[in-house]
Amino acid sequence: MQKLEDIKEKLDEIDKDIIGLIDKKRELSKLISEISYDDRPVGFSCKEYMDLDIKRVVYQGVEGAYSHIVTRKLFPDVEAENVNTFEDAINEVLKGKAKYCIIPIENSSAGIVSDVYDLLLKKDVVIVAEYDLNISHCLLGVREAKLSDIKTIYSHPQALMQCGAYLKEHSNWSQISFLNTAVAAKKVRDDKDISQAAIASKLSADLYGLEILDRGINRNTNNTTRFVVLSKEKIFSKASDKLSLILELPHEKGMLYNILGIFVLNGLNLVKVESRPIPEKTFEYRFFIDIEGNLSSPNVSNVLEILKKKITFLKVLGNYCSTK
Repeated sequence: MQKLEDIKEKLDEIDKDIIGLIDKKRELSKLISEISYDDRPVGFSCKEYMDLDIKRVVYQGVEGAYSHIVTRKLFPDVEAENVNTFEDAINEVLKGKAKYCIIPIENSSAGIVSDVYDLLLKKDVVIVAEYDLNISHCLLGVREAKLSDIKTIYSHPQALMQCGAYLKEHSNWSQISFLNTAVAAKKVRDDKDISQAAIASKLSADLYGLEILDRGINRNTNNTTRFVVLSKEKIFSKASDKLSLILELPHEKGMLYNILGIFVLNGLNLVKVESRPIPEKTFEYRFFIDIEGNLSSPNVSNVLEILKKKITFLKVLGNYCSTK
């Protein structure tokens, strides 16, 4: 009988805990519903549409680069200029010389472009749009070249990674990293060496008069690169459905678990969590997080307010929607 009494007592305690949890959830929901737009001090303003009445955009690389392809798709009637590096592109925007810059941020096969993630931390720019481009790499050589002539391959490190399986089949080829796929194609054209080839786009072949020695060499037909459009103006629209954040957490046991629980409790779907080392802190990491949501949503506002009290660093990288 005593065991039954003990069990009954435990069940009563569980019931109280459940009731308490429900009450807390109701209290939280009421608090969320009472938050007004002015209570969201994240420095962003809402605009109905992205500003397309602009004179100049920039991209990294040269004509024929995948960034150039995306720029032409998104801004077909706008003057587009190329710069050498991702940082150069962002600086053009920060100086007001261009309204937007277009840079790659991650690939479905090779992962993130780590240099871009680091720049998003350091530079005061925000993501205002994204575009997913299906990537089909070609092997390009000079007109007289044959596949059997090739000894050296030039391309961007990401492209070399994406074509890893193909390159393993040609293990006698040397691989040399270049700043950009189209820059690699331009080198092959300028050197006029039949032993050289570049991994780049079909557009690069057309622009630089190169022969396509092989097509689709990335093998993965779903190979996709995500590009982002960056601006110095902190804007979002009511249609924006994706929010990107940078978080740094106290180096305490269970902290990441607890922080991720805040998103779950507020009904927000996490679509990506990426960690990057903090160089000045040994074996500590910052987190790049993408969630579904809009800055005008009470749930998002509540999460941001809670995070500011619990973590050591928070940056909103942008609230945007895909333009694919």
